[in-house]
Amino acid sequence: MSKFLLYLTFFSLSFTSVKAQDINALLPKTRQKIESVNDYEAAGKMKTNVAFLKVPVADVNIYFKKPNQLKLKSSKGVSFVPKGAVSFNINNIISTNFTVLDAGNDKVNNVDVRVAKLLPNDDNNDIVLATLYIDPVNFVVLKSKTTTKENGTYELEMKYGKFIGFGLPDKILFSFNTKDYKLPKGVTFDFDIGNENAVAAVKNKKGVAEIVLSSYIINKGISDAVFK
Repeated sequence: MSKFLLYLTFFSLSFTSVKAQDINALLPKTRQKIESVNDYEAAGKMKTNVAFLKVPVADVNIYFKKPNQLKLKSSKGVSFVPKGAVSFNINNIISTNFTVLDAGNDKVNNVDVRVAKLLPNDDNNDIVLATLYIDPVNFVVLKSKTTTKENGTYELEMKYGKFIGFGLPDKILFSFNTKDYKLPKGVTFDFDIGNENAVAAVKNKKGVAEIVLSSYIINKGISDAVFK
């Protein structure tokens, strides 16, 4: 057998193995990668694109502490990250008591992924449905779609770099329906708020927040007072 055929056979077997991985086996492997992160502080910049608001690019600091404490501080004083996104490393979703359904295969940015739909077993959970797109080679979530009771439906897309070993992304894209999002107090519209038709028109669009993280400080300890 030629080297080419040997390579092709190996590639085919590897590809088949990736495709065939059981979704219930992928979730623990994905969780295991990020469970070593007890806390972190991340610094970066956030650009927000919401049709009815003028939001400048802001320096941000993100603080996380197990099990689900999360705080985003913006230099501009306004954050549009939905409160339902309780953790950027999605450990909170993966570790919660869910019924897992195998939703097959898909692609995210030309990467083959396995898709899992998670239905909470607790009726009091704010999450109604979570869909995870898992990279079966690196055991990270590349994309998630979450429907919540309080903040509508939002999507997260993660890109990884030097912190992939911790399951922590270098870039996060949040997409959310502005009609479901509750605006922070004190935020004003770019146009005459008396024009109800204009308000209704723009609030049926999507908002996008892009966060590019430049650094992480991991497992150095964070006081609970940070999250108050």
